[in-house]
Amino acid sequence: MDNDDPLEPETKDESDTVSARQSSDETLYCEAEAPMAVEKEKPARESSETDLEIEDTEKFFTTGQRELYLEACKLVGVVPVSYFIRNMEESYVNLNHHGLGPRGTKAIAIALVSNTTVVTLELADNCITEEGILSLVEMLQENYYLQEMNISDNDLGLEGARILSEFLQNNTSSLFSLQLSGNNFKEESAELFCQALSTNYRIKSLDLSHNQFSDKAGEYLGQMLALNVGLQSLDLSWNHLYIQGAVALCSGLRANVSLKKLDLSMNSFGNEGAAALGEVLRLNNSLAYLDLSSNNISNEGLSKISKGLELNESLKVLKLYLNPLSMDGAVLLILSIKRNPKSKMEDIDISNVLVSEQFVKILDGVCAVHPQLDVMYKAVQGLSNKKNLFTSMSPVKLIQSYADQHKISVLDFFRSLNPSGETTMPVGEFRKAMIQQNKVPVNRYQVRELIKKLGEKTDMVDFRTHSSSPRLQDPAGLQVGP
Repeated sequence: MDNDDPLEPETKDESDTVSARQSSDETLYCEAEAPMAVEKEKPARESSETDLEIEDTEKFFTTGQRELYLEACKLVGVVPVSYFIRNMEESYVNLNHHGLGPRGTKAIAIALVSNTTVVTLELADNCITEEGILSLVEMLQENYYLQEMNISDNDLGLEGARILSEFLQNNTSSLFSLQLSGNNFKEESAELFCQALSTNYRIKSLDLSHNQFSDKAGEYLGQMLALNVGLQSLDLSWNHLYIQGAVALCSGLRANVSLKKLDLSMNSFGNEGAAALGEVLRLNNSLAYLDLSSNNISNEGLSKISKGLELNESLKVLKLYLNPLSMDGAVLLILSIKRNPKSKMEDIDISNVLVSEQFVKILDGVCAVHPQLDVMYKAVQGLSNKKNLFTSMSPVKLIQSYADQHKISVLDFFRSLNPSGETTMPVGEFRKAMIQQNKVPVNRYQVRELIKKLGEKTDMVDFRTHSSSPRLQDPAGLQVGP
């Protein structure tokens, strides 16, 4: 076939073709040892637009990855993406907002069938349609190196959900992280995904935010979570999981033993949903991160959550930003942590709540019991100028001064805080070590800013980032405060 000719559907005499595989589910790939044109039975919705087979397979498998992609672009009739050509041998490829469409997506998929370097693929906002999804799914059936894929904001709808759920039900790929935000998925799509994920334990991280899941979807998701033992991170923010949806979700969540991170922000399920979550927290021992921001939770709902926290032994991060809470609710919350000697709570975000100095005194008592804890609040009414001055002293300068006096490096100081002597440390453990050490006088506000300075990534601080040189750089002076 001349690659300059217009693209035509593949038709061959039976005598000139061989079957690449016996199963109609296994499509789209080329064998170097069988360089003949391939014909195979395809599902009814597949067309030549979604078939990744290429007639001149011997040529493609004797040329490099770039040449393969360029020929694929000729085959489907699209202009090659220069960024992809430059980065197709990197582990991370970001093709968000490139306007690929289904044909451009197919060309990318053809090139990735035999690619062994790309681990993370970003394809958000590319109008890939169901044809593009078919190409990607067929590629994933042959590519065992791709692990993370983002196909958010492609308006995939019900048909896209059906294709993806069929793939997930039979997933033998290495894919463990899938972002599907903003794809106009509704209740029927939720049912399809949950059927697939009730038996698929390979997917560890799933982003379904900015869709249109409502009460019925909450039921399906709850049923899935009760059965799934593989999913560790689930983002359901910016959906429509109101009271019934949230309660149904929590019903399944009570039986879940694997989920560690759950984002339910921007769903407006109110105090009834908060009460259901409080029951979950009493029983659940796997959740470490819970985002409940902007859900119309008042002090009444927060009291239910606080009751659950008195018995919870796993949660480390709780976000309650933009809920109508007062200082009274905030006091209930932190006292629940104090009553739980086994609490692992490290970060609480109530940063829209205005507190008083009395609250700060109570918090000081809680932090004495749980030195790993940090609470973000809006401000303190009537905080004295003297206290403001104390909390604004640069911790970097204090540490540098200590290091200079004792003729050690800043890195040596930080490593002395870590029992293993390594240069990285979990945020909670670092905060606790800084508060409990007696070499440099710092408070929790200064430690918070120090963590930001050291780079809070994946819940870890890295001492090497700013302390590998003899003197720790502090160009901004690190003015800190509550």
